[in-house]
Amino acid sequence: MKRIVSSFVDGRGFDLTLAGVPLAFLLVLSGLPLIYNVVMSFQEVDMFSLGTFSRPFVGFHNYIELFSQPETLPVFRNTAIFVIASIAGQFLLGFGLALFFGVNFPGASWFRGLFLVSWIMPGLVVGATWNWILSGDFGIFNYVLREIGLTNANIFWRSDPAHSLWAVIIANIWLGTSFNMILLSVGLSGIPKDLYEAAELDGATVLQRFFTITLPMMRSSIGALISLGLIFTLQQFDLFAAITSGGPANSSNVAQYWAWDLSFRQYDFAKGATVSVIMIVFVIFAAVVYVRSTRHEVRG
Repeated sequence: MKRIVSSFVDGRGFDLTLAGVPLAFLLVLSGLPLIYNVVMSFQEVDMFSLGTFSRPFVGFHNYIELFSQPETLPVFRNTAIFVIASIAGQFLLGFGLALFFGVNFPGASWFRGLFLVSWIMPGLVVGATWNWILSGDFGIFNYVLREIGLTNANIFWRSDPAHSLWAVIIANIWLGTSFNMILLSVGLSGIPKDLYEAAELDGATVLQRFFTITLPMMRSSIGALISLGLIFTLQQFDLFAAITSGGPANSSNVAQYWAWDLSFRQYDFAKGATVSVIMIVFVIFAAVVYVRSTRHEVRG
């Protein structure tokens, strides 16, 4: 008892409490559901056995049956396209905006703040907004494409299987670009200006300064940003629910939406848990890469 009291007196006990309470919170609210989901993926669970514990273990039967279904490969292919295209679009636009707002001009900070509006908006609100923008009949997106000469006819983004997935990708790029811009702006501000001045005196062009100074100095920040983008993109559900609902004909169905559909529409909770576990593996991988990137950045 004296040791406990003395530890609180010298501050160590307070530090342990400060760290232990959030850890216990995460274990209870995140760890237990995660374990429950993993266990359920190895059981036979339907709407009748969900509320009971009479669930026979079936081993890897759910995983084997999942990958034998004809829609599995298209769903994971759509997921890969959605993740790669979204991260690439968000990063390129975010980097371009970060470089643009890195130049001092009147109102730069105000315009940079306006771009954050997209990031703080709820996903369902963003999805409903893009639902109107991407409308095939009266959407403003088709109007812009016609005005700049990229198309002569209306494109039915939400109902055409060839374009439905790209409709969600466009909305997701718009949603995440501002987040990329802010993080990349922070990374750019940490690069010493002396390096650019010295390179300019040596006769380096703008592109040479970008590839020899900017990119190498931001390697850790870029790695962390891509890892975070992978985590956020794999968790994106609201846009699919608001824009396409995975259709038409599963053309825009991705793993995170499919897991929800299997569980709460088809009541195949075991299969939904199986898809979720596969997604969790990818999220954990991205989280490990992110932690390693930030650790390297701190050491650097």
